[in-house]
Amino acid sequence: MVSLHEALQCITQIEHAPRYETLCIEEAVGRICAQEIHARIDLPVFDNSAMDGYAIKLADAGKEVRIQERLMAGQSKDLQLEPGKAIKIMTGAKLPRGCEAVVPQEYVEDLGDRVKLPQDVKLHANMRFAGEDIKSGSMLIEPGEKLCAYAIGVLASQGYSYVRTFEQVKVAIFSTGNELAMHYEPRSGAQIYNSNTPALLARCKELGCATRFLGKIEDDPKAIEEAIANALDADLIITSGGMSVGEADFTKAAFKSMGMEILFSKIAIKPGKPTTLGKIGSTYVLNLPGNPLAAILNFEIFGRTLIYKLSGRADYHLQPLAAKLKEKISLKPGRDTVIPGTFDGTFFIPLAHYAPGMVRPASLMDGFIIASKDAKTLEKTVRFIPLWESTSKEAQEVVSAV
Repeated sequence: MVSLHEALQCITQIEHAPRYETLCIEEAVGRICAQEIHARIDLPVFDNSAMDGYAIKLADAGKEVRIQERLMAGQSKDLQLEPGKAIKIMTGAKLPRGCEAVVPQEYVEDLGDRVKLPQDVKLHANMRFAGEDIKSGSMLIEPGEKLCAYAIGVLASQGYSYVRTFEQVKVAIFSTGNELAMHYEPRSGAQIYNSNTPALLARCKELGCATRFLGKIEDDPKAIEEAIANALDADLIITSGGMSVGEADFTKAAFKSMGMEILFSKIAIKPGKPTTLGKIGSTYVLNLPGNPLAAILNFEIFGRTLIYKLSGRADYHLQPLAAKLKEKISLKPGRDTVIPGTFDGTFFIPLAHYAPGMVRPASLMDGFIIASKDAKTLEKTVRFIPLWESTSKEAQEVVSAV
């Protein structure tokens, strides 16, 4: 049995070279960049006006000046501003040579072919200079960065139409267990509906994976081996349950017969002790507990880190947030303990009712905390791990302070 820290360290030490593909930038949102992207041009491309107004010289502040010319955005006129004159200019238009400030049009007195300028004008007011946003040649995006919507805007501003990205992590999931019925099957006798497989499949999609459901597999070693063989083109196989020592638990034996190398088996954590990580060839296998909440909590700690690592992300470490406690939490020492709850921006509030075998708590929580195995109480601050994306390039302590 390994500690939580050892299990996470095992995942972060995985060496995996994801495949890449080239996508048009509109299709690349949410994907992981697989190339260095440098600026091709300065942004702004040229000095321009930040306001609709008048380009002037500071010596003319407080005076009446004649309107020399009008400049619209998109015009390529190369003008020289003359002393004692102003050029009416629109937002984004190229600044004339000799311009020292732009006065917004609402601050001048319109006198027809002349304007009266205000007295107080600052040098370079409302002027935007070439390269002040982006310098040509500067690094914009590094390999391993997630391409958010606004990164797509940066690419477009530099004339990039295509970008190289890592392929989505391919995840294969199947269900075993005669005691379970899929939601699309009639339930009979003492069967219960399988909530783990649909929930994990959906969560992997939320995390940007390409998912494949192989169906419900009979509790038969040969059938499970066939399902495993069919899934070995995936980067990751996820299962839940079936890894105990019970007579009818064939999943463990089937993976062993397929040559799975165990990276770790059993973690000193509650809930979730049976969590196992293995590898068959280049395919990783994550087996989670059968109890629904235990499976989901351990997926969020270990499965999410593993998916981020396999995706080529540079920021694959989970990033805890500091949170306060309104009330003391009493604990039973022995193993690191995962506590689901909600976060209001300041306080972490544990869920009132939760247990490893429950389904409902996972849909109510925003995230969770992990209390140290030595802790008897938590009283002041904790480290909250949100379900939403909060990651770091550097490993962070994820166990809450005692």
